[in-house]
Amino acid sequence: MPSSSAGAPRPRVLTDASSPWRSLKYRSMRWWSVAHLVSNTGTWMQLTVQNLLVLQITGSAAATGLSMSVQAAPGLLMGLAGGTFVDRWPRKLTAAVSQALLGVVALVTAFLVVTHRLDLPALMALAAVTGLVATVDGPACSLLGNDLVRAEDVPSAIGVGSLVHSAGRLAGAALAGVTVGLLGTASAYAANALSFLFVAAVIPFLRPQRHTQPAVPDRASKGAPDMSAREGLLFFARRPRLVALAGITGISAVFGRNYALTLAVLVTGPLAGGAGSFGTVSTVLAAGGIVGAVLAARLRKPSVRLVGLLAATGGLLQVVAGLAPSLAVLLVLVLPMAVVESVSDTAGTTVLQTDPPPHLRGRVLGVWSTVSTLWGLAGPPVLGLLMQHAGARGALVAGGLLIAATVGAGHLLRGRWAPAPVPAAEDRSAVLVTAA
Repeated sequence: MPSSSAGAPRPRVLTDASSPWRSLKYRSMRWWSVAHLVSNTGTWMQLTVQNLLVLQITGSAAATGLSMSVQAAPGLLMGLAGGTFVDRWPRKLTAAVSQALLGVVALVTAFLVVTHRLDLPALMALAAVTGLVATVDGPACSLLGNDLVRAEDVPSAIGVGSLVHSAGRLAGAALAGVTVGLLGTASAYAANALSFLFVAAVIPFLRPQRHTQPAVPDRASKGAPDMSAREGLLFFARRPRLVALAGITGISAVFGRNYALTLAVLVTGPLAGGAGSFGTVSTVLAAGGIVGAVLAARLRKPSVRLVGLLAATGGLLQVVAGLAPSLAVLLVLVLPMAVVESVSDTAGTTVLQTDPPPHLRGRVLGVWSTVSTLWGLAGPPVLGLLMQHAGARGALVAGGLLIAATVGAGHLLRGRWAPAPVPAAEDRSAVLVTAA
């Protein structure tokens, strides 16, 4: 992949500072986007048939849920350790190796399916290995993608990544049925394995725009940054804006993001719709997510305040959706709900990935992996219990009001009880120099 000529003209749509596509002016980012489109397509091909495969092997719905929990468990237990690994090792090497390992796991699964040797213990072991590798792969690939563009273009890179994710999901789901029908269930795993190996092959040719990751420090040298997991956890806990971001995202995830559950019950219950009606709602949600990703990619310097404002707006829209008298009214409300959620996600991700100093970003993402897995596991049961007592409408209204009230209360109390912010490591030296 030769580098592009410095004098080559670029389309204005890519160089405009407000363009959502401006991150694609970087050659490496274009290759990275293509690689992730291939990878996401393969991943969604596998996910489309994975639960069916578990059911075919075990005949148990409980085993299906158990396999998903086993795969998610490393994110809860080992997220910080994975982030620490990412901070300590070269990012390109880490991402390439993790992608290759995920490809090997998918190939092994495909082989076991073809040879009829995949039983429940092997399935659980493979799920656990996949989850363990993902604790390193997630932060490594996220941070590597951001390194391919300049700091001001990171929101565009994240927005493009969201679009690639959505496109890969649609393509993977569509191809899964055709491929499995012609070649069998193992073909989905084989395709996913090849997609991982393709990404691993592309990574060595990528050229970062910003060298944000310091070389692995000599711990004996004076002034070397602390590379321990404890340092990352302390930084996160002492950084008020990151704690606030976690609180906003957590309460939104539990009470406002589980639309596959709340809207399904609302449509098929009080609104007397069927599976087709909920399919229409899901399509509008997906379209709104794409529109939101495009809008979010125009952001330059998103803030936690913006994330909170969007979360409160989404909560109020959810309240109105819970009171919707008909499916038509609900469809009108679902689109802006999805747009607001998508913009909020991109803004929050940008803050999370750019606020910490470079040598701590992997560990901060590791902490985030742990807390996000926690509320991802706790959210559906809590929401299900709320719906059992208050119904779908009551759950949507109560959840939306709780989100808006929490964000509003946090804004009013901001600055009263928050501890002094912890300066980033690169800022501390500047403070000492100024003091001197």
